[in-house]
Amino acid sequence: MARSPGGFLVVLILTIAIHKAASILDSHQPVALELFSPVHGSFGSLEESYDALQTFQILGIEKKPDISDTTCTLVSKTLGSSSSSLKDLFYALKVNGILKCDIDEEVFEGIKSRLQSVSNDASSLLDFYYSIGSLALIKEQASKVDVLLTDADGIFQSIKALSQSDGRWRYSSNNPESSTYAAGVAFEALARVVALASPEIDQSRISTLGNDIVKLFDSIEKYDDGAFYFDEKIVDAREHHGPLSTTASVVQGLTAFADVTSGSLNIPGDKILGLAKFFLSVGIPGDAKDFFNQVYSLACLESNRVSIPLILSLPATVLSLTKNDQLKVRVNTVLGSSAPPLTVKLLQAFSSSSKNAFIIENQELKFDPENAVHFLDALPENVDVGNYVFVFEILLHDPEHEKIYATGSRTRVPIIITGVIKVDTAEIVILDSDLGSVETKRKLDLAGENDVSLSANHLQKLRLSFQLATPLGHAFKPHQAFLKLKHETKVEHVFVVGSSGKDFAIVLDFLGLVEKFFYLSGRYDIQLTVGDAVMENSFLQALGHVELDLPEPPEKAPRPPPQPVDSYLRYGPKAEIAHIFRAPEKLPQEQLSLAFLGLTILPLIVFLIGLLRLGVNLKNFPTSVVPATFAILFHLGLAAVLLLYVLFWWKLDLFTTLKILGLLGVFLLFVGHRLLSHLASASAKLKSA
Repeated sequence: MARSPGGFLVVLILTIAIHKAASILDSHQPVALELFSPVHGSFGSLEESYDALQTFQILGIEKKPDISDTTCTLVSKTLGSSSSSLKDLFYALKVNGILKCDIDEEVFEGIKSRLQSVSNDASSLLDFYYSIGSLALIKEQASKVDVLLTDADGIFQSIKALSQSDGRWRYSSNNPESSTYAAGVAFEALARVVALASPEIDQSRISTLGNDIVKLFDSIEKYDDGAFYFDEKIVDAREHHGPLSTTASVVQGLTAFADVTSGSLNIPGDKILGLAKFFLSVGIPGDAKDFFNQVYSLACLESNRVSIPLILSLPATVLSLTKNDQLKVRVNTVLGSSAPPLTVKLLQAFSSSSKNAFIIENQELKFDPENAVHFLDALPENVDVGNYVFVFEILLHDPEHEKIYATGSRTRVPIIITGVIKVDTAEIVILDSDLGSVETKRKLDLAGENDVSLSANHLQKLRLSFQLATPLGHAFKPHQAFLKLKHETKVEHVFVVGSSGKDFAIVLDFLGLVEKFFYLSGRYDIQLTVGDAVMENSFLQALGHVELDLPEPPEKAPRPPPQPVDSYLRYGPKAEIAHIFRAPEKLPQEQLSLAFLGLTILPLIVFLIGLLRLGVNLKNFPTSVVPATFAILFHLGLAAVLLLYVLFWWKLDLFTTLKILGLLGVFLLFVGHRLLSHLASASAKLKSA
């Protein structure tokens, strides 16, 4: 998460992030529901469940997923199992603190002794953290269970033995690497030791720990925009944490320790404010754990005993001279709560390009209690369009509030002032190359529509000129001023329009541009583009066209590059095809159709009569069960084939008919072969007899 050095853009990015964070509850709620989405009514682990529930609670999300039943079942199972890990017990108690599951006090009594034993014998920082943190949670959820630490001083010393001289901590005595993230874990664990201590921890030890925290803040890193953060420096990649999680660990440990100590920590308010700016400048993290760390750390800063940061933000950082926009400023806590009575003073306002020319100095903003905004009635008359930096200062009314809130010394906010730029004396001219005399001259209305028609040859020049001035009449140089000529074959040529003060002009010498134009004669459309972020009337306007008569290209002249095919023409909808169907042919008379049907059926009738005349009988029909079965199946198969012919004539298509006929043919071949084998065998026996 490294940042580039300062500058106007860096300050602008931070201001936008802080402006968005002024309504962090609204912007983060839908993202929280998306990131923390349960599967089959539960999350993957108790840690994920706690992160989701705590985030929903901080952001005030009412329509959240209902995971109470499945999660409480898992909590009960985890707390009631003797094989549950310390981490699972810790997060089960955290989840129970939010869901208020129905857990008997006997369950808390059952795990208390195990946790106390671990806290007395632990050698790992995480074992101390989970065991002591779990005991503190039991104290909150089961007041009748005695979880006080009788050897709190010894546990405090055991954890303190893992500290380093620079304020960082080791995870264990066997691990020589020190960690900033581990320091935050240690601060929170020691805070729980102080809260559970009986008797109380010696105040000198707590003061020593406060000095360690101050040492750690000596190594804090700073961005050029005023945001402070902690970064991990350990070598072991398995225990590495990014700036967001590392800073979150320190903030959570710091605020937890401050809540259990009576004294004050000597940490400058600017650093606490810088930590808040860091979390707000992150925007909306895409990772669920980072999202939780951001939201929970802001909640810790929202109400801590060290210093509550107040964030100055602007509803709009772009002001229009045309609309007479007011400068409005809001001051809130990191989660958008109201600030105490205060005054916002505009110390300075200067152009980002000229820091010595102040347009506003020492101007106190008025306060609108109904909308909770501080505002400036109107911008001074000497304010022109451009990029400015406004420097604000927050002054608390009650001197006692200075011990509670962190306002920072000065807040620099980039402001963009926009307005309508005056466009005058625009004209386009065709000049003779030799004499420089004007052959054709056309006035242009760049605020309206233009359609000039010009013609020129390779011995002439084209000149376009106009003037730009700010609302106060000063010279204005836009970020973009381009002249584009587009040939009828779609070949484009873009030229930058130069300036001198208010005057903008460009001269195209066609003699020197014949190769650039690929010797393409014909019509060129002329287009002018003038634009800037502070120019409300930026435009991209067609001016007309010029007919160019260029010489024939030599043999080795460069050829124009192939133009890309318009994807819409290639992949867009094709032209509709209108089909004209052939008119139906005239049908024969009904009597003729019936006569043809009778002729078709006549052979079948003749066949049946012939069978009767020949004296067909069933004397050779098999009498045994198996041959008789094959004979019946054979005749049924023949009937099925005849039925298939009828269906084909009535509704079936040729392919379907052939597939069915193929299956019936295989069937008839099998049963017919068995039937004929029986008849041949019977005939042979009869002859031998």
